[in-house]
Amino acid sequence: MAPFRTFDRLAGKVAIVTGAASGIGEATARLFAAEGATVVAVDRPGSAIADVHAGVARIVPLAQDVTDDDAPERVLAEALRAGGGLDILFNNAGVSGRRLAEEHDDALWDRQFDVNVRAAFRMCRAAIPHLRARAEATGRARILNTASVMAERTDIGLAGYVASKHAVAGLSKTLALELGKWGITVNWLLPGAIETGMTREAFSDPAIRAVWAKKAALRRLGTPIDMARAALLLASDEADFVTGHGLVADGGLTLRT
Repeated sequence: MAPFRTFDRLAGKVAIVTGAASGIGEATARLFAAEGATVVAVDRPGSAIADVHAGVARIVPLAQDVTDDDAPERVLAEALRAGGGLDILFNNAGVSGRRLAEEHDDALWDRQFDVNVRAAFRMCRAAIPHLRARAEATGRARILNTASVMAERTDIGLAGYVASKHAVAGLSKTLALELGKWGITVNWLLPGAIETGMTREAFSDPAIRAVWAKKAALRRLGTPIDMARAALLLASDEADFVTGHGLVADGGLTLRT
């Protein structure tokens, strides 16, 4: 990961980042910590969650499957233990799958909704009282959810994934409306073609990589740190008046219709 300048924009804050063993989640956990936050970095047991953050100041790794029934309670308990409260919840964990609709089995559909939507909703629901308490004390708290440019568009073979990401956007809009009166902002990221663990296999094909890089106005794929910086913008105090917003961070990919 390329070095980045930091300005203590999250000094004293406590954050939860899910899907933090690789890709966008790993980069965001590191950037948030570098900006002064105490970060509970969550990913499933068997992932590299403990190894990738070993020795990193202010990051508390937690091996926890976000779809477990007791996941919200376990994750929040760790945040309260590590930092005494919660300022930022970043639901970033996600899964994908490509299959034509007539071949799209229930198991794949359910898995995408379980991770991408249900787990995020349950984390939000459990976190709201803690975020509200923090907002009452400091004037602000944050929920961020990772959607995708596919929350506004679609592609062949992505029925379940696209539907789940539309749901993430819809959930975020509703929470923004409900929670704004307490100073809690709720926004969602719309990444484009980003090189992560989930996409690495596809983008390892030079032809596929070149096509998607050419589609973007910036003529390159996005990187995890690009998305981490977008998340930092929405998590920072500078975003006090931004809520109910889907931040497109796609290098200009969706400029082409």
